[in-house]
Amino acid sequence: EVQVVESGGGSVQAGGSLMLSCTISGYTYAKYYMVGWFRQAPGQQREGVAGIFVGGGDLYYADSVKGRFTISQDSAKTTLYRLQMNSLQPEDTAMYYCAVGGSWSQLWAGYWGQGTQVNVSS
Repeated sequence: EVQVVESGGGSVQAGGSLMLSCTISGYTYAKYYMVGWFRQAPGQQREGVAGIFVGGGDLYYADSVKGRFTISQDSAKTTLYRLQMNSLQPEDTAMYYCAVGGSWSQLWAGYWGQGTQVNVSS
């Protein structure tokens, strides 16, 4: 059984930082796979924020977070993925989800966590 668990959300003032963590179990037997972070604000569509292609090293960032967010895989605990979020702005407020799948396009039909809430106040 594949399990995806996010943690690390919280409340922060604009300009602050948060680090989200995603632990994935039961899937990472594959040599190549994609781990992505998505977010959804109230009344808005879910959008992809960042992705890492494990085994290939490719990284993806939405234009809105480039230069502020960094996705990574823990070097020691390879089932742990992080999203370092710096210079947070109120528009970054959303529920953040982690997902795993074969590719970026396959993430939407992949395995998802329950989400972790990020609130950024001005």
